[in-house]
Amino acid sequence: MLLDVLIAAALVAAVLVAVHHAEVVALRVGEPFGTLVLALAVTVIEAGLIVSMMLSGGAGASTLVRDTVFATVMIVCNGVIGLCLLAGAIRHHVLAFRIEGTSQALSVLAALVTLTLVLPTYTTTVPGPVFSPGQLVFAGAASLALYGVFVFVQTVRHRGYFLPVGAEADEDVPPPSARKTWASLGLLVVSLVAVVGLAKMLSPSIRSGVEAAALPAAVVGIAIALLVLAPETMAAVRAANRNRMQTSLNLALGSALATIGLTIPAVAALSILLGLPLELGLDGKEMVLLALTLLVSTLTFAGGSATVLQGAVHLVLFAAFLFLAVVP
Repeated sequence: MLLDVLIAAALVAAVLVAVHHAEVVALRVGEPFGTLVLALAVTVIEAGLIVSMMLSGGAGASTLVRDTVFATVMIVCNGVIGLCLLAGAIRHHVLAFRIEGTSQALSVLAALVTLTLVLPTYTTTVPGPVFSPGQLVFAGAASLALYGVFVFVQTVRHRGYFLPVGAEADEDVPPPSARKTWASLGLLVVSLVAVVGLAKMLSPSIRSGVEAAALPAAVVGIAIALLVLAPETMAAVRAANRNRMQTSLNLALGSALATIGLTIPAVAALSILLGLPLELGLDGKEMVLLALTLLVSTLTFAGGSATVLQGAVHLVLFAAFLFLAVVP
């Protein structure tokens, strides 16, 4: 018990360090590159954690990817975005963001979650909520391609769509030196490795607690996703408090897109090469929650501004997701 408390304290410290160095890097490279750096770094390490847990086997290994990816989408689209909207709107009343970039990110996310988490339940080549090897190759390739195009649009072709509203106000803030930026980038990677490593150390205790409480195995995936997303959540909330809701959305939606676009191809290749079982299809209850989340997100982002009401709606959906995961 004492060891778990110490690990949890070290995890919180690593999260705070990661957020600080991510903000230093973001100040140097500008948006949306700063948020992309954090999202990619967290996702690559998260994918490594998932792969290592798949290789270790055990109960629930075949559904760990599905549970973690679905949990990430629900946490991001309802928990993180809802918290950012609520915290930011309490302070600034109305939060503004760019429809052009947010709607494009949401459309890509809707396509990715449908291709990777919904279709496996309805395909008939292989019985059960799984893809055949050929279908798995297609899903992995499509996920990687869509994410690659999104990053190109976000950083090159239409970068302005993802800049914070009123970004010119940040021009008075002097950027850090190149030396400090490189040092922060290195420390960011180290701190994120520490976050995921500490999360992995806590995972046996989480599994034991879930089993002792007779909770569904999907709760393990939710706990892992909550731990790994902690740095991005804190960075997104801090941006919302500074009235930079577009930065918060770049972080949130970018992490969800990166999780699917990078994790699914990696685990698909691993599953095919090593013959590991991989169940990706969601059940009916989860599909309803996913569809409701995408619908509400579309309505939230349709006007280019939001208030505390939208934040409350997303947080209620997040609470429903957590409650129904524990009491299915």
